Amino acid sequence: MRISKLYLLIALVTSANAFAIDMTPWAPSLKAEAVVFLPNATERLAASTRDGLLLLDEKGAELARFKGNFSSLDTRTVGAQTLVASLDNDRQQALLISLDSAGKTWGKPLYLPTRDYPVNGLCLYRDSAANLFVFLVGEEGKGEQWLVGNDATLLAQAQRVRGLPLPPSAQFCQVDDAAARLVVNEANIGWWAYPAHPEAAVKRTPVALFDNPAREAGAMALVPGGMVALDPKTAQLHLFQQTGERWVEQPSLRLPGLKEPEQLAIHGRQLLVRDDDSGQLYQGRLDWQATPVPVAPVLPQVAAVRQTEPVSRQGDAADDPAIWIHPHTPANSRVLGTNKKQGLLAYDLNGKLLQELAVGRLNNVDVRPNFKLGAQTVDLAVASNRDRNSLSLFSIDRESGELQAAGEVPTPLKEIYGICLFQPASGELYAIANGKDGTFLQYRLSAPAGRVQGELVRQFKVDSQPEGCVADDQRQRLFLGEEDVGVWAVDARADQPATLTSVIKVGAQLHADVEGLALYQSPARDYLVVSSQGNDSYLVLDAEPPFAVRGAFRVGLNAAAGIDGASETDGLEATAVNLGGPWSQGMLVVQDGRKRMPEQAQNFKFVPWAEVTRALKLP
Repeated sequence: MRISKLYLLIALVTSANAFAIDMTPWAPSLKAEAVVFLPNATERLAASTRDGLLLLDEKGAELARFKGNFSSLDTRTVGAQTLVASLDNDRQQALLISLDSAGKTWGKPLYLPTRDYPVNGLCLYRDSAANLFVFLVGEEGKGEQWLVGNDATLLAQAQRVRGLPLPPSAQFCQVDDAAARLVVNEANIGWWAYPAHPEAAVKRTPVALFDNPAREAGAMALVPGGMVALDPKTAQLHLFQQTGERWVEQPSLRLPGLKEPEQLAIHGRQLLVRDDDSGQLYQGRLDWQATPVPVAPVLPQVAAVRQTEPVSRQGDAADDPAIWIHPHTPANSRVLGTNKKQGLLAYDLNGKLLQELAVGRLNNVDVRPNFKLGAQTVDLAVASNRDRNSLSLFSIDRESGELQAAGEVPTPLKEIYGICLFQPASGELYAIANGKDGTFLQYRLSAPAGRVQGELVRQFKVDSQPEGCVADDQRQRLFLGEEDVGVWAVDARADQPATLTSVIKVGAQLHADVEGLALYQSPARDYLVVSSQGNDSYLVLDAEPPFAVRGAFRVGLNAAAGIDGASETDGLEATAVNLGGPWSQGMLVVQDGRKRMPEQAQNFKFVPWAEVTRALKLP
């Protein structure tokens, strides 16, 4: 027992003492605020307040110069081009510029607009679709993400994507592109990680935090599976290995000869550190390498080509869309959408708001044609009304597309939630509503004297909270989503038992919450589309047993059109009808839970189904 305690004591003392790393001066005459390695490892790029942006060889000799007064530096390389981000101190603006290192020439600079706060630092991020972003780290916790390029080309004008609350004393940031992870320092606290993807939720997780006034969190460099970070107060290099969601600190390395190490660059095992006390750059060899960790698989992306005007209520408001097909002129079709803080909305195929019916907190909506409203034949929209736990009905004029309130059907549900319609070949119309307690109620809708009524014809239940549902009228099959469990299929006919058959469960492919469900039905193929809200993706399955999964995709941003991607999607809808223009193979409409570029109230995104076919290589 004494021996074990002795070994434990030695281990604790050893882990508490930092090892040393040999550092030697590099390019003594160079006065640079920041330096980065280029991928060829024989060249470096420096930002200098005196000499501008400098392309240097491995000994520090100048190869090319862009004149100016610069600090902070980050790069991304595509082919022969290096995309450079820096801060122009004279203009007090962030600068983006391309460098042809082979030809030693600079491109045309792109400046971000002057901000209303001092910018302390910046870093670049390139997503899986080759969109290029710059993060700005400012004083008093201000941060922003800007779209600056696409497919290795800088935009003519940068576009602000979103604001990002950051630590109040942040100065440095870095992004791991593969993991879509932004890391920012908080000088007297430690280092924080944020999701870098523009559609991600704004949240942070600790990489390393400390409660020690003798320590300071400074610049960092991200490596696959880990992070190397500077502590200016103790002149140490801290190493962190990622293990799952945790970061484990390794033995630290002292940097002898440096009094206040501030800037850091790493390439393989090569290390460059700037000492802020002397302004000198030092080079060394880092004999540590993190163990790479698996990253989430990259899902293909499609882009919306149209989007609706933002809804007129802030917060979690937009919810579920439906597509009304004009019986004679498909280009005059409309997209309906619920605002669950106000009512029902109607848009044209370009996303322009045509009607706004303030009838209450509507949650889900569905549409079917040819409903007998007394002597009239109309198309019908039905929505779940959370104000009155009822079904709100709306007639749709088959020529003009105009909606009018057509009545209401009360339900005994305590918290009505989802709704979908079922219309078999015999022509009658059923509304299937569900409540948060898992209850499903099926009503036969009619209006023989022009007054709508609903007859309860079937009731069944699932074990936990459902919402989305969609009926396959041709096969008389109902698909329903149980948010934390998965998707079920059940016979849609009122006179049949409600026997649940599993379509897909929450797991590796489908991430809770299971939200909207839609059917894409063409003469060749029928697909079920599911909103996998937990990972901001959409799953496509065959709509017939054995319900084979065809793949998952995300809705990413459309840089050319200035349309952001979609995330945290509640409801969605699809049609295979040729609506003209980009909708020749039909369209997919998804609710966007986080409106970016610019940040506004929620809306709906319109995606050509042809893009889904292309992304997933659907048969």
